[in-house]
Amino acid sequence: MARRKELAPMVNWIYDLMLWIFSILVDLFFREVHPRGSWKVPRRGPIIFVAAPHANQFVDPLILMRVIRMEARRRIAFLIAEKSMRRKFIGGIARAAGAVPVARALDSTKSATGNIYLPDPLHTPKLIRGTGTKFDKEAQVGGLLVLPSVNGTAANAEILEIHGPDEIFLKNAFKGAVALRQLTGRDDITEEGTFENGDVDENRHLLGDFAGTSFKTAPKVDQTMVYDAVFERLDANGCVGIFPEGGSHDRTELLPLKAGVAIMALGSLAVNPNSGLKIIPCGMNYFHAHKFRSRAVVEFGNPIDVPIELIELYRSGERREATSQLLQIVYQALVAVTVTSPDYDTLMLIQAARRLYNPTGKKLPLPMIVELNRRLVKGYTHYKDDPRISNLKTSVNVYNKQLWLLGVRDHQVEYAKFSITTVVFTLLYRLGKLGVMAVGTLPGLVLFAPVFVASKLISIRKSREALAASTVKLQGRDVMATWKLLVALALAPLLYTFYTAFLTWWTYSNRVQGYMPDWVPLWMVVVFSLILFPSITFAALRFGETGMDILKSLRPLVLSLNPTSANTLVKLRQERARLSAEVTEVINRLGPEMFPDFDAARIIADPFRDGTIQEPVSPRVPREHTRDTPTRGSNAEASIGGGASAQGHLPRNESFANLGSIALFASRPPSRSRSRSGSTSGLGGSGVKGFSTISSKETLDEVSKKIRGAMRERGMERRRKSEEGIGSWEFADSGTATPGSEEGKKDI
Repeated sequence: MARRKELAPMVNWIYDLMLWIFSILVDLFFREVHPRGSWKVPRRGPIIFVAAPHANQFVDPLILMRVIRMEARRRIAFLIAEKSMRRKFIGGIARAAGAVPVARALDSTKSATGNIYLPDPLHTPKLIRGTGTKFDKEAQVGGLLVLPSVNGTAANAEILEIHGPDEIFLKNAFKGAVALRQLTGRDDITEEGTFENGDVDENRHLLGDFAGTSFKTAPKVDQTMVYDAVFERLDANGCVGIFPEGGSHDRTELLPLKAGVAIMALGSLAVNPNSGLKIIPCGMNYFHAHKFRSRAVVEFGNPIDVPIELIELYRSGERREATSQLLQIVYQALVAVTVTSPDYDTLMLIQAARRLYNPTGKKLPLPMIVELNRRLVKGYTHYKDDPRISNLKTSVNVYNKQLWLLGVRDHQVEYAKFSITTVVFTLLYRLGKLGVMAVGTLPGLVLFAPVFVASKLISIRKSREALAASTVKLQGRDVMATWKLLVALALAPLLYTFYTAFLTWWTYSNRVQGYMPDWVPLWMVVVFSLILFPSITFAALRFGETGMDILKSLRPLVLSLNPTSANTLVKLRQERARLSAEVTEVINRLGPEMFPDFDAARIIADPFRDGTIQEPVSPRVPREHTRDTPTRGSNAEASIGGGASAQGHLPRNESFANLGSIALFASRPPSRSRSRSGSTSGLGGSGVKGFSTISSKETLDEVSKKIRGAMRERGMERRRKSEEGIGSWEFADSGTATPGSEEGKKDI
């Protein structure tokens, strides 16, 4: 019997080769990528990975594919937009990797003729009429009516019936104040979408008061082939990945989830309810996703087992209800592994509060920062109307504005306590280090400048194009990282080939002005060039990264030399200390009300509980030492991203005591070893207990029962600790070594 042809075949060796190549680029673009909780991913059986927020177009699936391949040894077939599959390079790679193309109606919108309006929004809100429209020619049943975009969002509704060229009935009415204002021209609409003045003349638009609004139409899309390909992959115990928001965006909150993921899960289980299908929520948490050398945390939630009641409901024909309920379950699971906020200002407020809540400057692992941000967002959303929160918000915003006006960062405020001698010596010392970094950076910067310039210009142009074509993007930043990587991938080999050819020609022509010995053959020049030029670029990357950290630290030092600005820094430091105590007090009061296990599972120790700020742990302190144990070499190791210490030492991320810590000639960034450990955060925290004694009279069944019980108990303990953030990540109040220590690195 002939083997059935796969709808979306995956070529394993091409998948692995592509992933290896792009992993190098991901490692170069991102400073750190931490997986957290990947031990929750089953090693076998069908899985649907749902990832959000989709903030980095083609980079998101690459990161997730790499993490899953490294941690769970599995391959994922992602659903990708059909318009992306039409790109030659991206489409070819995606097809070889088993990607499933998905047509999206909003990708095919077209401007339509005439204007539309709501004649009677109170009594017949689903009735749409037009002036000069051609609904019978330009629209179709099952397609969409799309309104003009406002603040990056365009409302749309599905067409149910078409009654001639100027009348349409919708499947669901337009909702929201913005859409209703566009369709009625009325200004008495509340934010909830209700009309304050009741009925108005339905012929108002004919009297010149309102002429309607322009609109676009989108065709109906048949997704039968998509679902067939997904079901085929799941039936083969494979993995399918989907971004349920429907497209990439640069918003701070999750977009409404599309029903596709629920239909896929329920459709597969309706045919084979015993397949063991799991849905794994994946949180894609970035720190400045579009910027070079940024950071990311990929967090995996607990596997979702689709309730049998929903499967039966789906089988019985109540598909809409079953899909809606499962979609809500998936949404709540995604909220638990992502950091979302209503807007950008709220996110900045939360991040400032998180820094103020850590006055000791103790460096937290990235997954703990994400968890702390998530808890603060949840608490702020719940208590935002509380007068204490409102007053604190005003104070923190004023503090942030003062930082911006001075051009300093929060952790640099600590420089205000240094003496003038220390400031001068430190400034001169760092200027010297910056000079050394510049010497190491300049050759690679000059050689690789064409790629830097081209990637910057092309990514900006592509972001503008994406913004113009999107109904949900705010600034189009979600495509910038993708195009920077793609441009670098295309131009870097060409550039290195050109340099190699030029050096070979120069050697052949005059032996590089006589500096190249005659005994050196041309083939050796080629090999040497192919090694030399990438090495120079990589060295420039490493030196430049450290140099930028040093450069950013110079401004507060210069300000400290000016008596006026120094006085401002002193006042700002005092204000920071006051705000830190106020933030800690509010969190300690409201936290237990929001989280019952607040004190047991806290991430940051309360430094004000005894009236004094406790000193942070030295990165060299062994585990058996406590926080109060004096040790030597408390600042011996550079640690990118750390804050100022309470002991008065310089911030560790701006120290350069250990040149080897930047791993200049490492084959991969230092984060690789740490990133793999993040996935085992639930495995390393519990001690190993001795075996319980077994009487010789007990039977083999009883022994097996004890073993199963012990394994079940240990699994529950492991999951509990992972959910609470315990395990290999040490809490600030535990008194153990920080993740910056040598021993801590083994755990992370």
